[in-house]
Amino acid sequence: MHDSSAPAAAPSRPVASPSAVRLAHYTRALAVGCLLVLIALGLAWELWLAPLRPGGSWWALKVLPLTLPLPGLLRQRMYTYRWLSLLVWLYFTEGVVRATSEAGLSATLAWAQVALCLGLFTASALHVRLRLHHARRLGADATPD
Repeated sequence: MHDSSAPAAAPSRPVASPSAVRLAHYTRALAVGCLLVLIALGLAWELWLAPLRPGGSWWALKVLPLTLPLPGLLRQRMYTYRWLSLLVWLYFTEGVVRATSEAGLSATLAWAQVALCLGLFTASALHVRLRLHHARRLGADATPD
């Protein structure tokens, strides 16, 4: 016989596998790391290592847009990962142009920028993909933010 005073069993919901959570944390750390190094590289390049003009250049201000997504990445905002994966292509393009048109240290720094941009794009795209897959798997009605 059924006892109506017994508490109802909580519905079971799928939980994220530890490996999926670990991979999402890894992609987040990689994206944040690439972004921070890209900012540092841009500043060092234009102020000290190989500036366009001796003594530094105002071109160092190009890193300011890269500081905008940092809070969103740290808060794991999906929207930030999405638009950052588009913004990074501007820096990728600059890196390719400068790597193929300049010589010496400047060309080396440009190739480093290209590599960081590819790492940032890959980490951002994978992070979004993992989280969307996880949300679908859990049966969420809306995409996570």
